[in-house]
Amino acid sequence: MSELGLLHHFLGLGIIQTDKGIFIHQKKYAKSLLEKFGLKDCKAVKTTLAITDKLSKVDGSEDADENLYRIMVGSLLYLTTTRPDLMYASCVLARFMHKPTRKQMGTAKSVLRYVQGTLDFGIEYVKGKAAVLIGYCDSDWVGSLDDMKKVEYVSVAEATTQAMWLRTEEQLADIFTKALPKDRFEYLRAALGVKSAKHLEGSIGV
Repeated sequence: MSELGLLHHFLGLGIIQTDKGIFIHQKKYAKSLLEKFGLKDCKAVKTTLAITDKLSKVDGSEDADENLYRIMVGSLLYLTTTRPDLMYASCVLARFMHKPTRKQMGTAKSVLRYVQGTLDFGIEYVKGKAAVLIGYCDSDWVGSLDDMKKVEYVSVAEATTQAMWLRTEEQLADIFTKALPKDRFEYLRAALGVKSAKHLEGSIGV
């Protein structure tokens, strides 16, 4: 065995070790996606999905390139390894892998435009922070226009409603289940630990 120093890369992940903990990102991979899909110089947007952007199987637009759409969405899903703020949008897009439309393709590109503005974002694991198990439930009862069904079990939501009543503003699950206003999205994103590498303190060997 040999000492190779601090870990900087592992299976495609970028690793930054600081005095506070470990920061994991996929900046190189994210940049490669933008180049791959012709969005290298695209204009960035502030959130993954607009609040009013509801997708359905039939939306009146023409069919899109199914193979390209699948590659694009699959790439976004892989990016959620260090970017949980992309989870909801990626999962919504994944519902339309069969016969995607131009509108759905446009939404997928919009998510990539969000990635463009957050290339140096990743997730920070802070050392010394006590582990606390907290349960959250999905509050989006009819988010799917196709079947109007709730994403999670109704019984789970009912059982936790009263317990979470005084802390609804801390519903981290909201970022996984619905499109949000910019301020709310950024608040929950920060609560998940997703942040820019530029704001790391005590960086070692960056």
